[in-house]
Amino acid sequence: MDDTADLTQLDPRYKTMMRLVAAIFAVFLFVGASIAEMAIPGWTGIVWVPALLVILYVVIWLPMRRFAARGYSLAEERLRVVRGVLFRSDTVVPFGRVQHIDVDQGPLERAFHLATLTVHTAGSHNASVSLPGLAHEDAVAMREEIRAAIRRDTQ
Repeated sequence: MDDTADLTQLDPRYKTMMRLVAAIFAVFLFVGASIAEMAIPGWTGIVWVPALLVILYVVIWLPMRRFAARGYSLAEERLRVVRGVLFRSDTVVPFGRVQHIDVDQGPLERAFHLATLTVHTAGSHNASVSLPGLAHEDAVAMREEIRAAIRRDTQ
């Protein structure tokens, strides 16, 4: 049963941020390909063409696939996080298992006004679940909603 239709998509700015990260990688790949291209005399394009195809794949297509393969649901006293292109992961965290909640921002996330919500749970296997690509305001609101639900349960 695939009930991914009820999932909320991540913020669209996350796709742009993933493309920027891929573009940084692509610059290094292109520089390396250019050095290799100059080292092979008489074979113009033998390294550049495959490198450019890989760059196009990594910068344009892969972020779209990764973005489309991620989603979350915050309902029924639980957080559900779905992710993965090749290896699909569907994680459900009941609020009753939550120990603490973090909202993190790296430099690129701050620039794009995004955040990562990390929910830490009791236990050792998958003790923390991260949800990147949220608008910062949404991540803070989700943290407060989970915190309020936990308070209701403990009273």
